[in-house]
Amino acid sequence: MIENKIQKNEETIYEEWVPRGKVIKYIMLFVFLLIASIGIIIAAFKPEGLILIGIIFGTVSLFVVLLYWNFRGLRIIITSEYLNVNYGIFNHKNIPLQEITGCEETKANFKRYGGIGVRLGWDGSVAYNTDFGEAVKLILRKGRPFVFSTRNPQKICNLIEGYSNN
Repeated sequence: MIENKIQKNEETIYEEWVPRGKVIKYIMLFVFLLIASIGIIIAAFKPEGLILIGIIFGTVSLFVVLLYWNFRGLRIIITSEYLNVNYGIFNHKNIPLQEITGCEETKANFKRYGGIGVRLGWDGSVAYNTDFGEAVKLILRKGRPFVFSTRNPQKICNLIEGYSNN
């Protein structure tokens, strides 16, 4: 809804789709295969409870697939007034460029964030990261620093600094 409002009223000056990293794809495949294997093994040794086991593992598998689909990547949109970062259905950041006091390139590494997804860093920042690669760290007038994955950190910082007038 916010994305539609921005696109109707303002021209998009930058847009990027950052897909999830390969590490996540392999981890999710492993988890899905593990769930399916456990379900098959239990069903082989306890066939009388097959319906209940099928429902339980089917539900867990559906949850894993929906979670995987929801966090398939993040969308970055920059207009002359706002930075909008969407990561899944519920994670949206809409930041007025005037509220950004600093922008720097960084790495969204495991040591700082402890994983991939929506994370709270040891430095107090909030991160939307899809892999352990390139990212942008924004310093805001109010609130925690915000970090997000991108393939073009320098370009994003240049655009934000050009339009934020700080």
